Amino acid sequence: MAEDRRRVVVTGEGPILVHGPVDVEMPDGTRVQSDRAVTALCMCGRSRRRPFCDTSHRRRVRGKEGEEDP
Repeated sequence: MAEDRRRVVVTGEGPILVHGPVDVEMPDGTRVQSDRAVTALCMCGRSRRRPFCDTSHRRRVRGKEGEEDP
């Protein structure tokens, strides 16, 4: 039964990484699938491919809260 488990990694400033195929249920009830070995789920809300990460979080500048790159 342990082989049925998925490993989920919560990164500090990026996406949540899910190891193994995954079905994601959206707030409206629709479901999306990923059969990739590792799926990155967006946590910042900037991705144009939500719920999947498109690395939009990388454009964020560290420093004063609320300030970002143009």
